[in-house]
Amino acid sequence: MTDATREPTSFEREALPHLDTLYRVALRLGGDESRAQDLVQETMLKAFRAWSQFRPGTNARAWLLTILRNTFINEYRRQKREPIPVDIDLVEPYIVRPVGPDTDPEGTFFSRIVDARVLDAVAGLPDEFREALVLSDMEGLSYAEVADALEVPLGTVKSRLFRARRLLQKQLYDHAVEMGYIQPREDR
Repeated sequence: MTDATREPTSFEREALPHLDTLYRVALRLGGDESRAQDLVQETMLKAFRAWSQFRPGTNARAWLLTILRNTFINEYRRQKREPIPVDIDLVEPYIVRPVGPDTDPEGTFFSRIVDARVLDAVAGLPDEFREALVLSDMEGLSYAEVADALEVPLGTVKSRLFRARRLLQKQLYDHAVEMGYIQPREDR
């Protein structure tokens, strides 16, 4: 069997399982379903063409997310326009998951508190904060994986996450009280 025959099988085994993650991230970056699909398609094409550069045994998900992010940034720079806002009706089916016996408790809790106001607040974060937050808190990547995907130092990831969470905390305080997630502060 030649290297050329093995590469598609390797690509299918290593890269294709991450399509859902790529699509969810693309949706949050690009704003609408059509752009997200185009972005994932372009990412996978670039990844397939560069598959010989992928080092087996490394993190394929982080490698693919790096390609996706760079593709998004390059497209954004080419078009020189603002990103399209996220359509909550399109995103919501992908975030709210049915609760079942094999669902993890953290994921179940998170899916209950993510609603249109939360998604709007996340979408309103500065790009560098939103990217880190989406990859870490919404997609479950480790800090090291986020650092690899964003091509920034680990400390930068931690700083961006701290600042993003702080901004969300301020923006969503009233919403959290209304929903009963927290008790209102007593003014002293």
